[in-house]
Amino acid sequence: MTGDETRGQAAGPARQAGVRSRGQHQRRKRIVQAAAALASRGGIEAMQMRTVSERAGVALGTLYRYFPSKMDLVVAVVGEELDLLEGSIERRPPRAGDPPQRAVEVLMRATRGLMREPELAEALIRSLLLSDVKTDFGERMTGLLLRAASGSPDGGADIPADDPRRLVARALAGIWTMEMIEMLRGNATAEEIQARLEISAARLLIDA
Repeated sequence: MTGDETRGQAAGPARQAGVRSRGQHQRRKRIVQAAAALASRGGIEAMQMRTVSERAGVALGTLYRYFPSKMDLVVAVVGEELDLLEGSIERRPPRAGDPPQRAVEVLMRATRGLMREPELAEALIRSLLLSDVKTDFGERMTGLLLRAASGSPDGGADIPADDPRRLVARALAGIWTMEMIEMLRGNATAEEIQARLEISAARLLIDA
């Protein structure tokens, strides 16, 4: 057997694995998008596993292999929404003058993005409050706020978990979550939320 033949045989399984991996990624993305579409029309109650599998065009057993529970699926939808927000911020970084203003700009972009689909927004916020499934939502929002406050794409990446700057950014993300609940209940407008976030950010992010 020649060296080329040996390399060709070795490359075959690698190519097949790559095809499987791409196929799995596409299948997972299709499932998450189907779940998000259902949630945007009927909230978390509309995300029935069988309905999601039918809409995504996958077998129910396949869906459960990717997402063992409905809340695992909801968490994946949260992650997809965060990916969209992060992509938007990378393309158009906050332009405001000081760290608190830049952080609020990030939060208001998230608010406007979610409120375009109120049912989906409610499903995502409810999942954060009620789910026993671990999610990195808080850490990712904290990272976004630290990057915005520093004005650097990698700002805050090396800040320890117990550093006051990371703690106050996490607190600001928590305040935003509660403000979103008020907005979804009809108890606050976007303008009122922004005003309160500006006060909170100015008090918290003094040394960011």
